[in-house]
Amino acid sequence: MRDINLIVVHCAATPEGRDVSTEEIRQWHLDRGWSDIGYHYVVELDGAVGDGRDLERAGAHASGHNKKSIGVCYVGGVDANMEPKDTRTEAQKKALVELLTNLKTKFPEAEIIGHRDISEKACPSFDAKTEYEGL
Repeated sequence: MRDINLIVVHCAATPEGRDVSTEEIRQWHLDRGWSDIGYHYVVELDGAVGDGRDLERAGAHASGHNKKSIGVCYVGGVDANMEPKDTRTEAQKKALVELLTNLKTKFPEAEIIGHRDISEKACPSFDAKTEYEGL
């Protein structure tokens, strides 16, 4: 298993309420010439957690941090005008807590952060580092 020190929470930057599947995001990434979806997990609108890249493989989600991180993305993250907005459904919030709790059990030394904590982006459109610091 890779040495993991970060769990990075992302948003898909899709408009609030737009139902996007893990496989659709995978296809977007393949269309960009990537070898697979960049994230390890995708939390869909209904709270279903889709599998992305295998955890044994580095993701393509956080430049400079992929080797030692896990990428978790939720569908949504922007309003109808494509401005950053926390659009998580209640089902997504619950699924994220469950997924992140399970990942912290497997990787207790890993810090949960938002993509915005290591980039110049608003992603994931909420303060993941503070929200999940108790996990």
